[in-house]
Amino acid sequence: MNFPHLAGLLLFTLLSLSARAETAIVLNSVDENISFIDTQTYKETGRAPACKEPHHLMATPDDSSVIVACAISNELVFFDAKTGKEQKRIKNISDPYQLGFSPDNKWFVANSLRLDRVDIYKAADFTLVARVPAASTPSHMAFDKASQFVFITLQDSNEVLAIDLKTQQPLWKVPVGPTPAGIHMTPDDKYLLVGIMGANYVEVIDWRARKTIKKIITDKAAHNFLPRGDGRHVFVSNRTVQGSISLVDMKTLTEVEKYDVPGGPDDMEIRADGKELWATARFARKVQVVDLDQKKLARSIPVGRSPHGVSFINHAGRQ
Repeated sequence: MNFPHLAGLLLFTLLSLSARAETAIVLNSVDENISFIDTQTYKETGRAPACKEPHHLMATPDDSSVIVACAISNELVFFDAKTGKEQKRIKNISDPYQLGFSPDNKWFVANSLRLDRVDIYKAADFTLVARVPAASTPSHMAFDKASQFVFITLQDSNEVLAIDLKTQQPLWKVPVGPTPAGIHMTPDDKYLLVGIMGANYVEVIDWRARKTIKKIITDKAAHNFLPRGDGRHVFVSNRTVQGSISLVDMKTLTEVEKYDVPGGPDDMEIRADGKELWATARFARKVQVVDLDQKKLARSIPVGRSPHGVSFINHAGRQ
């Protein structure tokens, strides 16, 4: 018997299985914990406590960690992106609701939604640099490619706010439609796309000219964005009970596809091969998986209450 050959074959098999195996991390906001999902079996494998009133999660730029923002306990909790094991907690991050790293990884920005403020930290060590007033109800954020500006949606005043990251000063506001939520910069750095949750469209802003140039009709409660990874298309979650997700062409500024995704689709993640789109269904306590080849809902995975974020390492690019 060729034992070296068998040992090599076993090692190859184990490595292959390991390469295919992956854990998705889902934030259950109301339950104040995270769910772990095996992305091969589509089964929840366990849960871990997070913190008080967690609202959003995001991966670090190097995908080594998943950060959970804890609004009431005023902290960030870092989980290993591969295993889900808690890594560390950073205290004294006041009311973090939505998070973002600037493209140059110099700045870390946290929106304090209930305090009407945007906090700017040094990304290297999370030292607080400035607190910028941002009334009313700062929600989501986007950056320009040069990391000069951060753009914030203000949900209750129906505006987009621009902040200069170098001076940490507010620069201007532009009015948009009712209850703006997600915001995304087009790959050419030319337009800001704003999900208008109080209506049924994505508002297109020429941010240099500071004016709206178009409204892309998607569906009721246009909410959040996720790039497809091809440098041209972006998904838009339309967060109603019936629910849908639109695919928008960022060159033509048109909706090109739509998928029925019930239960209040919110945050999204896409497989590296581009074949599956995962979305948290806030009202249904599920993660919905869309088969992008078949263009339809393929699986529903039960999780906790008010799932508000999903992340896994092997995702498509962010453009």
